[in-house]
Amino acid sequence: MNLTTNYLGLKLRTPLVPSASPLSENIDDIKKMEDAGASAVVLYSLFEEQLRQDRAELHQSMEQGTESYAEALTYFPEPESFNLGPEEYLKHIAEAKKAVRIPIIASLNGSSAGGWTSYAKQIQQAGADALELNIYYIPTDVNLPAGDVEQSYLDILKAVKKEVTIPVAVKMSPFFTNFACMAGKLDAAGANGLVLFNRFYQPDIDLETLEVKPNILLSTPMAMRVPLRWIAILHGRLRASLAATSGIHRASDVLKMLMAGADVTMLCSVLLRHGIPQIGVIQRELVTWMEEHEYESVTQLKGSLSQKNCPAPSAFERAQYMRAISSYPLAKV
Repeated sequence: MNLTTNYLGLKLRTPLVPSASPLSENIDDIKKMEDAGASAVVLYSLFEEQLRQDRAELHQSMEQGTESYAEALTYFPEPESFNLGPEEYLKHIAEAKKAVRIPIIASLNGSSAGGWTSYAKQIQQAGADALELNIYYIPTDVNLPAGDVEQSYLDILKAVKKEVTIPVAVKMSPFFTNFACMAGKLDAAGANGLVLFNRFYQPDIDLETLEVKPNILLSTPMAMRVPLRWIAILHGRLRASLAATSGIHRASDVLKMLMAGADVTMLCSVLLRHGIPQIGVIQRELVTWMEEHEYESVTQLKGSLSQKNCPAPSAFERAQYMRAISSYPLAKV
């Protein structure tokens, strides 16, 4: 069975790729992912806020006490002359590359063009095979036009592409007025891949403490419906690779995404719930289904039920809405 696929110009042995999560913080766990069948690993994200905090803390420590004695002003150069980098993250990339043979994809999480693009080049130098831009941007300004929001994504991508030669994927939100148009703009701006979609963790309210608190909920298979639709619509219309993420828990989910047109499927919640060996379980079930249905390769599956190749292309648009609503089984009273 030929499970190989191409993503970001990289030939991968299977379409199963663990996405950014705490599981990649440990080198031994990255080795376990490779052994279980992962074809690449997206490392945990380096956050823009972390870099800002590092700069602020360094600036404060450099200035502390410098006014006590005049000569203290000459002890250290100005903080701006320091090359503060995410040393631990860069070291982790280098160690991961030495430990495994599969591609290592770094991840930058931010919302502004200037915040962390300078670190992209250092990530490439550390040995990363590709870079995923996890753009987590929630516009809250009621006077900010939608076009400016879209432009911020494009500015980030273009700034990073100037710094690196490794492939760059953009992990993006589905919340655009015309998502297909936005995907086309990113493709034209040089994105080597699109990761659909970023899950915005929604806040919750604690009724006892009366505080707003973060609330992380692992995905369920239902979450895959949104990326399934858009990957099916975009397949064959872009040069960029398409990665499916959110709600992929079973081999059946992987098969559906591949048929829609995904080049790879990314796993996170299922591994956090059931452990890294679940990669092997999904791969075995994937092979079993393909054998039973006489498929010989992932290439045969890919895009076979995309909008472009589907016998009923309108199924991915509004045409099926009334049918879906009217066919819902009502409870008997």
